[in-house]
Amino acid sequence: MVTSNFIKNIITDDLETGKHNSIITRFPPEPNGYLHIGHAKSICLNFGLADEFEGKVNLRFDDTNPIKEDTEYVNAIKKDIEWLNFEWDELHFASNYFDIMYEKAQLLIKKGLAYVCELTPDEMREYRGTLTDAGKFSPYRERSVEENLDLLERMKQGEFEDGSKVLRAKIDMASSNMNMRDPIIYRISHNIHHNTGDKWCIYPMYDFAHPLEDAIENITHSLCSLEFEDHRPLYDWFVKECEMESTPRQIEFARLNMTNTVMSKRKLKELVDNDVVDGWDDPRMPTIAGFRRRGYTPTSIRNLCREIGVSKADSVIDSQMLDYFVREDLLPKAQLAMTILRPLKVVITNYPEGQVEYVEIENNPKDESAGTRKLPFSREIYIEREDFMEVPVKKYFRLFVGNEVRLKGAYFIKCNEVIHDENGEVAEIHCTYDPETKSGSGFTGRKVKATIHWLSAKEAQKAEFRLFEPLILDDVPENEGKHFLEQINPNSLEVIEGLIEAEATKNASPLDKFQFVRHGFFSVDTKYTTNDKLVFNRVVSLKSSFKI
Repeated sequence: MVTSNFIKNIITDDLETGKHNSIITRFPPEPNGYLHIGHAKSICLNFGLADEFEGKVNLRFDDTNPIKEDTEYVNAIKKDIEWLNFEWDELHFASNYFDIMYEKAQLLIKKGLAYVCELTPDEMREYRGTLTDAGKFSPYRERSVEENLDLLERMKQGEFEDGSKVLRAKIDMASSNMNMRDPIIYRISHNIHHNTGDKWCIYPMYDFAHPLEDAIENITHSLCSLEFEDHRPLYDWFVKECEMESTPRQIEFARLNMTNTVMSKRKLKELVDNDVVDGWDDPRMPTIAGFRRRGYTPTSIRNLCREIGVSKADSVIDSQMLDYFVREDLLPKAQLAMTILRPLKVVITNYPEGQVEYVEIENNPKDESAGTRKLPFSREIYIEREDFMEVPVKKYFRLFVGNEVRLKGAYFIKCNEVIHDENGEVAEIHCTYDPETKSGSGFTGRKVKATIHWLSAKEAQKAEFRLFEPLILDDVPENEGKHFLEQINPNSLEVIEGLIEAEATKNASPLDKFQFVRHGFFSVDTKYTTNDKLVFNRVVSLKSSFKI
């Protein structure tokens, strides 16, 4: 569902006035990396509008730079869109239009609107001028049509080295819009392309290719982020002067910016290449693949994009907003289970040795239909180490010598003795239980101030838990001379060997979701989980102060 916004209003007006009978949008990623959460906003917008207005949406790969693009990224992008539960109507590649683009470049030359230039990059920057000073004409600007056509063909045939020549549009070197000062249309690049192989050694620039692609596909509304607003006059110029039959309309909107989050494929690739993370799908990465592996749901991401809406004003949202939506989605779905992340052994000295009884535990407190399960209770159990304090602080109500607590779903226990290891650390504690206090028995004799969770030593199974903090620290500014890698949080990943309730997770598969009592929502990891070992990624903690 797409809520009302200025783009929707434009489309509504275009349909009501008969400018268009139907709409066609497109999502046009460059396959030079994995999609991140910022792309999710564009995906939801383009696919959502097409769905609401019963139009079509194309997935198009803007693959005009063979140096950075790869089939791996093409496949990853397809997977991400499908995971978000969207379907494209047509699949296209910019590279499929290279022949048409070359013909349009020739057309511009014939119209006296393009020329082959041999200025070096430094010279071109000098000739371009500044925001206050007009640029200078290239000495190659007045080449004849015949010479330009010949040079372009020879560029195409591979006669010249990379960087030695470019094809430029001839527009206006005095324009107040720097994008209109004879921009580059084609450059030489002797590299193998993932789709066209070695057929081409010249490639169109994005600003030239993108409007032609939209026009070829009859896109009605070309939705771009705000940084392309200054490029719109050039977009319209190429559509007009290349004499395209269809005239798409470019509309810009504010991109998604989020606290503690990198929104740059270049920087994300740097994280991967420098082994800061273990791949594009590392659960700390803000890629859609990373969110998927961590355990976020398609619904939570789509709900986030719906909530933030569409505007012309840049803003930064709190990353906790996404956490809010994934909690809302998982709360009624995730099965409840007991886990002990930092175990402390408890021996219940007055409980019969060898005896095992079963207490009833609900599978999901938010869904009665999920039923209950039986959890074994025995003489030796494990509790969280933080649930015992040898020297309790003020208002500490959990276990300490002489204090009594309730074990969730079971009995009251009272701590009587502490056993230390050879280093003086607490190794285990000894307690007694009151058999009259079993949960559900109706016992009202006395009350305790704390309830703690536990696992029977007979039930507990070893598992690995991965806890995450933001990968990027926003309070370390990326100042001039400071590399963004200096913003990396050294505590972004904590790996813990703990214990888990074996029965509740015995059939767990990768990406299965659980609510672990007191610890949060977790998902089975897809990379490190094996037949012999379960590895869980914490999606989010149970509570947050963030409110929608």
